[in-house]
Amino acid sequence: MEQNNTVQTEHSHAPKTLIKIGITQGDPNGVGLELILKAFSDPTMFDLCLPVVFGSAKIAAYHRKVLGLETNFNIINSAEEAQRGHLNLVNCYDKDFTTNFGHNDPEAGHVAYVALEAATEALKNGLIDALVTAPICKAAIQSADFRFAGHTEYLCNRLGHGEQPLMILANSMMRVALATTHLSLAEVAGALTQELIEEKITLLSNSLRHDFLVPAPRIAVLGLNPHNGDNGTMGEEEKTIIAPAIAAATSKGINAFGPYPADGFFGSGAYAKFDGILAMYHDQGLTPLKTLSMDDGINFTAGLPYVRTSPDHGTAFDIAGQGIASEGSLRAAIYAAIDLYRNREADREAYKNPLPKLYHERREETGRGRFAPQQQPQSGE
Repeated sequence: MEQNNTVQTEHSHAPKTLIKIGITQGDPNGVGLELILKAFSDPTMFDLCLPVVFGSAKIAAYHRKVLGLETNFNIINSAEEAQRGHLNLVNCYDKDFTTNFGHNDPEAGHVAYVALEAATEALKNGLIDALVTAPICKAAIQSADFRFAGHTEYLCNRLGHGEQPLMILANSMMRVALATTHLSLAEVAGALTQELIEEKITLLSNSLRHDFLVPAPRIAVLGLNPHNGDNGTMGEEEKTIIAPAIAAATSKGINAFGPYPADGFFGSGAYAKFDGILAMYHDQGLTPLKTLSMDDGINFTAGLPYVRTSPDHGTAFDIAGQGIASEGSLRAAIYAAIDLYRNREADREAYKNPLPKLYHERREETGRGRFAPQQQPQSGE
């Protein structure tokens, strides 16, 4: 097994303390390891972060050979042993495995699960600062240990502490959050409630403020039906569920607008006027985002106490093993994990020692607001 023991020269402009980014290898029959090897073939990546890959050294060596790549791994037993200037790999699966590029294989799913579980434990224990997940095959990974629709649901279960996550897909042009995630289209309408949409609007607003540092975010909420239901002729959800949820969020001081018909909203370029967009279902929001920009799109799981990002694409079984997969989205996910981690640290620092509240602010928080003279409540009312 090849191991790179050569200490690379550190660039003088690299920060003294680097953010430690954990990266899962994903499904070994997909493009995950190819993307990782390609992304870290650029030595400047080591100036930005301290990478720790969770996976199999044997499988990584095989991918490296088949794909004709020269990126080396520094094989370690724990993220605590990670060395600066290296692509470190925690060898958490040492059994023999036959890579079969492009195939749905339960054994490959198990390898992906072992890597994901090891990385999640490292994140919980503070051995890495943020997590970037390479794509898994959702069918292959299903087992007694993993009964989730995807990474988002798994991480909510393992890391959420009872909090609900929010899937946000982002690129250089827009940030799209989803009211429902991995549901069949037939289930979407029944899953939508006013409470759910209000909760998602609130989560999106909080994430935009604290993760993306947008001080007063403007949020667009999309409708569910064609033409927003066309006054009830094609559905009532806009009137009975979505609009009331927007009104409730607005009453809490959130700048939420809509609902907007999705086709016209994206077709007219209206997305450029908002800091965040809440779509009702997966393809409604993600099809235009990926069409407009695929290579720099990332997936961010907001609402968790930890930062987790991923590329905005899947295992790409159709091109796995051919050496033609673009690492652009994985690279963008690593950049985003670094930025989001720094943003959260800056936000916590900014609010660590807040100024004491003024008297009228304390009164308003307890519901004893101020009244104009003509609005003074009368005794007995």
